[in-house]
Amino acid sequence: MSNKIKVIAVDDSALIRNLMTKIINSQPDMETVATAPDPMIARDLIKRHNPDVITLDIEMPKMDGLEFLERIMRLRPTPVVMVSTLTERGADVTFKALELGAIDFVTKPKLDISQGMIDYANEITDKIRAAYAARFRLKRLPPRVEGAPSAAPIGGGLITGRTTPTLSLGNRFAATEKLVLIGSSTGGTEAIRCILEQMPKDSPAIMITQHMPAGFTKSFADRLNTICEMTVKEATHGERVLPGHVYIAPGDKHLMVGRNGANYVCNLLDSEPVNRHKPSVEVLFKSGTDVGAKNIIGIMLTGMGKDGAQAMADMKKAGSYNLCQDEASSVVFGMPREAIALGAADQVLPLNQIAKALVDHLSKIGGRNAIRV
Repeated sequence: MSNKIKVIAVDDSALIRNLMTKIINSQPDMETVATAPDPMIARDLIKRHNPDVITLDIEMPKMDGLEFLERIMRLRPTPVVMVSTLTERGADVTFKALELGAIDFVTKPKLDISQGMIDYANEITDKIRAAYAARFRLKRLPPRVEGAPSAAPIGGGLITGRTTPTLSLGNRFAATEKLVLIGSSTGGTEAIRCILEQMPKDSPAIMITQHMPAGFTKSFADRLNTICEMTVKEATHGERVLPGHVYIAPGDKHLMVGRNGANYVCNLLDSEPVNRHKPSVEVLFKSGTDVGAKNIIGIMLTGMGKDGAQAMADMKKAGSYNLCQDEASSVVFGMPREAIALGAADQVLPLNQIAKALVDHLSKIGGRNAIRV
């Protein structure tokens, strides 16, 4: 029996199916066991081949990718990597797919042969490996009960709509020099959502690097802004970092925290990828050390690889207080594991406890007790 990762590629374009097959079969640890032009054919192929991972186009005839994904997650939970168009609508639908339980997504490839195709192939195969690693954490979506506490998202997301009460810092938190830095990758969009939807509007500023391509980060920020009490936006270069605001790194720039006098500012750097990523968590966390780590609370969430682990450890040595997501609630326990191994974590917690721990720590250093409202 083969030990390779078995993949089924579902896409209405024959060119894309052929390209995905070529990319997947070029790897020694995976193989394309079948392809399908639409979900109706894919349904039978999935039953026949029992794939480890499915790549799924969002826009297809007969049944769209979202409807098919929902059926997969309900009836036959399987790691799914969505293939999305690089458009505003494509971004919106992609985030809905992640909420439904998709592990991650890639954008539609350009069908030209170039150096960029090598990078694209690496991205696809890395995400298939991450999806395969997450397969044992998939759970069927439970019935949603309004007002019930959220389960930690496993295998994409179990959160749909606001299901958790907002935390409170009591009176307004006065120590505006405090700053929260968050790094995440695979599974991070729903993990970030789980935390931010619990944060009160008077929280210290939060800066986030989530591995995501350009064209999606603004839609991600806009979606979060509709459900969070804090103001969430894509970061712009040189803007002042304000309490009550969340700043998301653009998908094609590194985000750093800088100083302008007594104020924090967002600095964007258009340079080479770091740890193969742009934006990179390493760059964000290193900048936290540079501006004064004693005022920083660092958070490392789910993700494949080790981006940001060393910088988080350096930040802790310089005085930051750090939280890492635990293995059981991580879609992929890569980045948190690497940070923990380096001694970077003050606390290792399930995802659904991180916001409470963060608010408790901020309240403690601010002389207040966190309460639920």
